Amino acid sequence: MKKCLVALAFGTLGLGMSEFGMMGILTFVASGLHVSIPQAGHLVSAYALGVCVGAPLTVAVAHTRPLKQILLALAGLMVAGNLCAAFAPNYGVLLAMRFVSGLPHGAYFGVGSIVAARVAGPGRSAQAVAVMIAGMTVANLFGVPLGTLVSHLLSWRALFCIAGVWGAVTAFFLWRWVPWMEPVADSRGLKGQFAFLRNRAPWLIILATMFGNGGIFCMYSYVSPLMIRVAGFSPEAMTLVILLAGLGMFVGNLVSGGLSDRYTPERVARFAQGIAVVALALILFLAANRWAALTLTVVCTTMLFAVSSPQQVLILENAPGGQMLGAALIQVAFNLGNALGAYCGGLPIEYGLGYEYSALPGVGFALLGFVMLTLFVRRYGRRRPQTA
Repeated sequence: MKKCLVALAFGTLGLGMSEFGMMGILTFVASGLHVSIPQAGHLVSAYALGVCVGAPLTVAVAHTRPLKQILLALAGLMVAGNLCAAFAPNYGVLLAMRFVSGLPHGAYFGVGSIVAARVAGPGRSAQAVAVMIAGMTVANLFGVPLGTLVSHLLSWRALFCIAGVWGAVTAFFLWRWVPWMEPVADSRGLKGQFAFLRNRAPWLIILATMFGNGGIFCMYSYVSPLMIRVAGFSPEAMTLVILLAGLGMFVGNLVSGGLSDRYTPERVARFAQGIAVVALALILFLAANRWAALTLTVVCTTMLFAVSSPQQVLILENAPGGQMLGAALIQVAFNLGNALGAYCGGLPIEYGLGYEYSALPGVGFALLGFVMLTLFVRRYGRRRPQTA
């Protein structure tokens, strides 16, 4: 495996700890800052909104810069945002720092996807992007459970400290292992970066990503209270629950990357999205059964990342002249879905329904994502794989 891809994966690991770690410590933060669980859920949305602002802003400011230089700047912002979150004195400051922590996320994935595709060469782009994204799944497999455990033993602030230090480690490996690369071709200027959005195909991918991700996040944003208060797991068992959910993400990402190079990304993404719809619907009825709830949660997180690398590759293929913006926008869609999911998943809870009903709006969102992917496959689907 190329060292460059490992360095990129270090960055997505740190971003994964910062983003997904919030789900495992949600109850600890709510208790520590004396806010309700739905209010604590807004910290998930704040990070996601930071992604939505940071991704296009980075493209506008740095789209003519060398790719390595952009990655190093984003790693520095990762360090600053997480360390400030770790020492936030109150809920308002933490909310602001979660927004700052989200700023480098989408742009890092956007630039990193282009670097990974260039390094991989023809016919291996989906697998290379999957290796980069694997860092985020490893975060969910080891980093987030570790952060959840440390938060239970010490303080919820420890997770953000770990994420901040890891950002510094990422910067070091990016500096050492990522080769210098020419900036993305910019013959059309900044305005030309947006030209691909006149076509229908990228919008179908973006909307499928937003709705599909949002559907799973309706439930997963509240996985901690769901597992503790409905399924009957103890707070101490949440480390194991998050570990198994992270294992699903890890497996789903790497398997879908290989399958996408073989069977086309759009078909793999649609199949995975269809499974997610069924799993979310079943949670509504089976959440009180401990093992059924755990199994269905793992299925959902597996499908969450089974669609990730295929959709990242699809946007690169369908954003001629604006690949950096396209790759950044797919992360905006991911995290806009996260914010929408965290908010809408909390609505049934605020109206007095059980935590399993957080999956109810998720079913509708996931189904919309499946419809968008079906339309894309029928209109733009291929019989053979195509390299980005």
